[in-house]
Amino acid sequence: MTSTAPPDRRRWFALAIVMTAAFMDLVDVTIVNIAIPSIRQDLGATFGAIQWITAGYALAFAAGLITGGRLGDIYGRKRLFLIGIGGFTLASALCGFAGNADILVASRILQGAMAALMVPQVLSIVHATFPAHERGKVFGLFGAIIGLGAVSGPMLGALLTEWNLFGLEWRPIFLINLPVGIAGLILGIRFISESKAPKALRLDLVGVALATLGLLMLIYPLIRGEELDWPLWGHLSMIGSLAVFAVFIAYERYKTRKDGSPLVELSLFKVKSFAAGIAVQLTFGVALGIFFLVWTLYMQIGLGWSALRAGTTGIPFSIAVSLAAGISVQKLVPRFGRKVLQAGALTMAAGLLLYIWEADRYGMAIHSWQMALPLVVMGLGMGLIVAPLTDVVLSEVPRQHAGSASGLINTMGQMGNALGLGLVSVVFFGVIDDGLAPTAVGLAFVDAFKNALWWTTAVLVAIFCLMFALPARPRVGAEGDAVADLDTAPAKEPVLTP
Repeated sequence: MTSTAPPDRRRWFALAIVMTAAFMDLVDVTIVNIAIPSIRQDLGATFGAIQWITAGYALAFAAGLITGGRLGDIYGRKRLFLIGIGGFTLASALCGFAGNADILVASRILQGAMAALMVPQVLSIVHATFPAHERGKVFGLFGAIIGLGAVSGPMLGALLTEWNLFGLEWRPIFLINLPVGIAGLILGIRFISESKAPKALRLDLVGVALATLGLLMLIYPLIRGEELDWPLWGHLSMIGSLAVFAVFIAYERYKTRKDGSPLVELSLFKVKSFAAGIAVQLTFGVALGIFFLVWTLYMQIGLGWSALRAGTTGIPFSIAVSLAAGISVQKLVPRFGRKVLQAGALTMAAGLLLYIWEADRYGMAIHSWQMALPLVVMGLGMGLIVAPLTDVVLSEVPRQHAGSASGLINTMGQMGNALGLGLVSVVFFGVIDDGLAPTAVGLAFVDAFKNALWWTTAVLVAIFCLMFALPARPRVGAEGDAVADLDTAPAKEPVLTP
């Protein structure tokens, strides 16, 4: 859109539609964890299947995120958004009516793939629809929607599960997407204007296939290994994934020489701060993937709490994340730079250690109010990291690569989350004995929860060390700086919250 063209009169309707879709995606990520015990009981799902219900979504989303953005650039952002929201709505219906765990896992994978088509178009549509002087207000609204989704998702999941509407138990957490998605599809056709990138890169489907294969070969054995007693093929698959990733890197180099449109711009890794930032994003995703799943299992299966009680217990955490995120971006990072992110990692680790101490001291008799302090400490630490991390990582990347770099950061976060969910088999279920008597399950889950938190603490210490490679202070406004370029950067996907 040129500066002389009049603003699209339908732009605020278009904004409401794409924001609703972004909200729907975020809530769908956060709403599922709280309903996992109900899903497990109703479908008789194994713990491996439960991991796939969450990890499958994250893996499909990660694998398709960059490709989804490029498809929008090539074929039209409105078209890809409508395909994405329509497919997401259909997948939600399949999830809601799933008759067994296998169908639910497959539907969740489809849902993640459709989200990968839908979400990257959100900020691209906003940028193409709104004049420059209005975008600041729009992005402020976008941030508010993200915060609202993070807080409301767990509570909405808890309420829908507890209410057991029409005897459907957990199913309304997915079926609630149907009227929202159908309305978004109908209104999107009418009110969203089509736009494309003037020079879109070609698709790298081979790169997508290799990256997805490598991740599956690594994560699938981690999830199934515990229940299958760690078979030989699982170890061989995990070792083989390293070879697949090596082939992926070689192919990306070939693709760069051939037509300059690889899935991953490998030259970005020559920027030390970006390479370190990718490692931080990946490991941070691992930590979140482990914590949020085992936290739900600990409260609802180990302690026997209801979904509503578990959901309300997490409210202090969500509020603390939102408060710290706003302060870190506006006040702290401009003044103290990477020290803010490092303080966040140590604060999160301190919250986990406090949680371990409380879980050990109070055991099965712990109360929700006793969890508030460690959750607030953890939330404050997380808020110091999640909001400024992307801009800090991008600050030394050349502007022409900002879109690729931003997409890669978000993709690695989702990949880390999927890997963390896979590692739950090792750090949580791996310390629970088979065939426990019903009276022993609670204490076994408490011990497994503490073990998982020790591992998560170790990951956060590693993140703290990696952050020394980030720039001491992000550069802003300098030539070559890469504060995310919204002409090309896909939407930032919010991190997973409970």
